[in-house]
Amino acid sequence: MENKDNIAIKIVWDSFKSNLQRASKLLEELSDEQLALEISPSKNTGHYLLGHLIAVNDNILPLLGLGQSLYSELVEVFIKNADKSGLEKPTISQLRKQWHVVNKLLLEKIELLTYEQLLEKHTSVSNEDFAKEPHRNKLNVVLSRANHLAYHVGQIALLKK
Repeated sequence: MENKDNIAIKIVWDSFKSNLQRASKLLEELSDEQLALEISPSKNTGHYLLGHLIAVNDNILPLLGLGQSLYSELVEVFIKNADKSGLEKPTISQLRKQWHVVNKLLLEKIELLTYEQLLEKHTSVSNEDFAKEPHRNKLNVVLSRANHLAYHVGQIALLKK
């Protein structure tokens, strides 16, 4: 990512990377047994939230025009359906591997974006809408995903007992 002197870009980028590092550290600290637990009674499991975060981060790639999703099959299980849907989920072990793969690629690709590219529209906004709302850009996607990640990391942290 060029032009790191731009403070707003640096703040957003650092927030995303920091939240990703916090999530990775937390996931390493938790056992598979802990991730299998519900965050609180009748709520999502850590297993589901891990899959959800992978699916969301994986979808950032096409949203920013950085390539295809690696694990598009996770959308059905972890975004379109609830934890208790009965759909078969990949194992926690498999998800841990996918977590590292997708986030490594995501960081590498976002890092290559220039300041100008970050202010371009993302792929799910039309040219007409972007002309009216230029804040619907790639940088805003990174910011919203940083916040989304922080929210779920807070939930998963409840599994540390």
